[in-house]
Amino acid sequence: MKENYPLPEEAQGDDTAPTPPADQPETASAAPESEEADENAQQNEEVTRLNRQLLETDEELCALNDKYLRLAAEFDNYKRRVQRDQQDTIRFANEKLFKDLLPTLDNLERALQSGREQALIQGLLEGVDLTYKHFLDTLQKMGIKQVTSVGEAFDPAKHQAVGQVESTSVPESTVVDEYQKGYFLHDRILRPAMVTVAKAKTEPGDEEAQESKEGAEA
Repeated sequence: MKENYPLPEEAQGDDTAPTPPADQPETASAAPESEEADENAQQNEEVTRLNRQLLETDEELCALNDKYLRLAAEFDNYKRRVQRDQQDTIRFANEKLFKDLLPTLDNLERALQSGREQALIQGLLEGVDLTYKHFLDTLQKMGIKQVTSVGEAFDPAKHQAVGQVESTSVPESTVVDEYQKGYFLHDRILRPAMVTVAKAKTEPGDEEAQESKEGAEA
């Protein structure tokens, strides 16, 4: 005869599943929210980084643009300077040749002056005069023009004083005579005119006073 023994409590017919803790569903739902927050934070950091990179790129672009504008301005100035130098080189390329021709012009001028003073043959005088004018016209076409001197105020930029004369009829420092003509090549002095300049007439008493003053200072 079988004997019925009581089963342990764990083995008794309790077929119900264990009840999970009450807070377990809340933990499961919080995990996706945390991941979404992390993803948003990463996206915000990326946007911030891209904005910062864009700002740096804009600043670099502005700096490069300023550098380009400066270089363009410097190149434009350089180009104008080179063009000006080339023009000056062309305009003054024959300067030495013209200087060498000026003595010929001086000789023609002296021959004309001598002929007028000594009343030489009229035909010869007219021929030399015509040659002189033709030669002067040729030089003028090349950019050479004479310096005006007699009656003008002395200008050291275009006159070379070789003497002074006392005068009461013209103001002091006025050119009263011209020994040798001066010439311009365009706007540059090719040779200054050799001139005599007027000075104030000194009275006899003034000369003695001046000599006395100089003797006292000595």
